[in-house]
Amino acid sequence: MIPYILYTALILAACLVFYKLLLQKETFFHLNRYVLLSCMIMAFILPLVPIPQQLSLRKTAVEKPVVVAKVPVNKIETTKSIVQPAEPTVVEQTKETFKIESVVQWLVYLYWFGVIVFALNFLMQVVLLLYRAYSKSVIQDGKFRIIEITDDKAPCSFANNIFINPEKYEWEIYNQILLHEKIHIEQKHTIDLLLAEMVLIFQWFNPFAWQWRKALEINLEFLTDDQMLQQETVEKESYQFSLLKVAAPQFPLSLTTNYNQSLLKKRIIMMNSKKSNVHTTWKYFFLLPILVLFACLFNQPAAQSQNLKTLNALDSQENLKENLDIKSEMKTEGDWFATIKGNTVEINFKSNETDNSSSTFQLSELANIPRDKQGTFTLAREAGTMSFDGKFEGNKGMGTYKFIPNKEYSAAMLKEGVVIKKDIDLIVFFMINIKVSYVQMLKKNGYTYIDKDQLIPLAALNIDEAYITSIKQVLPDIDLDNLVPFKSLDIDKAFIEEIRKAGYKDVSPGKLIALKSQGIDGKYITDVRNSNKEDKGDNNKNSDDEDDDIIAFKALNVDQEYINSFKKLGYNNISNSDLIAMKSLNVTPEYISGFQKAGYKDIQADDLIAMKSLNVTPEYVTEFQKAGYKKINPSDLVALKSQNITPDLMQQYKDLGFTDLAIDDVIGAKATGTTPSFIKSMRGKGHDFKDLDKYIELKAVLGN
Repeated sequence: MIPYILYTALILAACLVFYKLLLQKETFFHLNRYVLLSCMIMAFILPLVPIPQQLSLRKTAVEKPVVVAKVPVNKIETTKSIVQPAEPTVVEQTKETFKIESVVQWLVYLYWFGVIVFALNFLMQVVLLLYRAYSKSVIQDGKFRIIEITDDKAPCSFANNIFINPEKYEWEIYNQILLHEKIHIEQKHTIDLLLAEMVLIFQWFNPFAWQWRKALEINLEFLTDDQMLQQETVEKESYQFSLLKVAAPQFPLSLTTNYNQSLLKKRIIMMNSKKSNVHTTWKYFFLLPILVLFACLFNQPAAQSQNLKTLNALDSQENLKENLDIKSEMKTEGDWFATIKGNTVEINFKSNETDNSSSTFQLSELANIPRDKQGTFTLAREAGTMSFDGKFEGNKGMGTYKFIPNKEYSAAMLKEGVVIKKDIDLIVFFMINIKVSYVQMLKKNGYTYIDKDQLIPLAALNIDEAYITSIKQVLPDIDLDNLVPFKSLDIDKAFIEEIRKAGYKDVSPGKLIALKSQGIDGKYITDVRNSNKEDKGDNNKNSDDEDDDIIAFKALNVDQEYINSFKKLGYNNISNSDLIAMKSLNVTPEYISGFQKAGYKDIQADDLIAMKSLNVTPEYVTEFQKAGYKKINPSDLVALKSQNITPDLMQQYKDLGFTDLAIDDVIGAKATGTTPSFIKSMRGKGHDFKDLDKYIELKAVLGN
């Protein structure tokens, strides 16, 4: 929850800075309204949207994954290793972790307390406004409800209700106030304010969210003032003078549109400012790349991360399923149910109604199994002894069990630096059969500091001395934490040597895990490199970026055949990043051939990517060619498609007399809403221009 909320706050902050720097002084009030609303909504949606893995700027492979087995240990959790600056004891680590968790927990409580307080405040405002709206005398003016108040408050509106004290104002000012508030209601500005208040409920701690609400309110007033001045009955100087009379220091509730005295100066300045030129609309297009950058930096890739792939691989290991299916709730006493299967015995341990754990043992380990009669048998291991009471009838048995821990085992482990405090921890060590000699073997191989959570997956996966020795022959400095994902993914000496022969001379353990989890072997690397050599001078060049490209290639199934299919069309030097983007967008040789048949012989890879992302097809190009536009450059095709401009629309502009029509003109007209129907309506009102740019400027001034 906290990362998501903080991410949302970060997006709001970035969007507010962008708005303040580039958009706040523009007079495109309608456009600013949509920007403010869209950013508010996107701030909460964007963090939840997964992005294609090849576009993610997050680390896709963790350099040193640690597998930490917890009790319950029926799953293994992969996290990034932390290099300890010293050699703290387990007790010190536990205390430090507890302190951090406690602080985080209190922050979560504080956050939700704030959410509840602001939510209650929001509900109280809504209830109070509805009470005022339906408990006082009202004048019905069409769909508008005029509620007459008696206290000395500034006029305001909420939903379709206008709150005003008619005795305070002259008739002309009174009518202007009503007209102003009716515009607020007609354009549904209450929705904007309600959304802003709901954002504040969840972002109450974020100062940028409060500034965001203020910016939204100011823009709504700018927009309404602009609409007022377009009324034939309203004269600018008279209206501004009325505002000075109406503005009052007593603020209404924050859910209402109102005559806020603190905004008055800004509103008058904006009313007298020069209208923004339509050519400044380019600023708005920069907001989208900012949001995309945030998504690429922080969003979870759509494909699972390498850690999750490693986790799945670990879960798929049969020995983990058999040996680690033990729950922390398993008590030292309870009931057992068993089934003999050949040379093994599968025993299910039941401590209460909900706690069940099972494990499989060798039949030879169980001494004196009672058959067809009540009796006692035991299973003895270094960690302790499991005493069973009950009987078997055929291959099925049941009864009660009791675990007796071996205190000498705990002392021996403590001597080796492994702290085991609780009997339930000893049960885990008992089930996996972790011996003191196993810890001594690890220490002999250079792993001096070992804790109990590291031992459990190591022993469960049977990572023995032979395996460790073979890995150390090719990776002498491999960390203990990397051995678990190595073994679970079947990474052995032969695989490492194969990857190195393919050109990865200094491959790290983290990269090996990432490569193996994607099913990447030496042959795949060699084939891809031979098909797409970006660096002719050094075919063995290795870098983190190239590693990530290979992983992305495999995830997207970019193989030698795919690369060669583009070479046949003349694309001999496509970069890795372009290949990844082309594959993710399904840019095929057939797609390119269609454009080549239409006369586009040398479209660059980045243009192909942009065209495919907007679904610019050869058929779309052919339509323009039939209309007389023989050679439109790829960037203009992208712009035309982004605005959904067709040859029919181009012809409509020509029919209006714009015969010498440039593609850029039509793109600008469509982007600003200067449609043929708008031009016809303006000509009907006497605005007869020969230049399309004049209508674009007129549209910017009139807004909607």
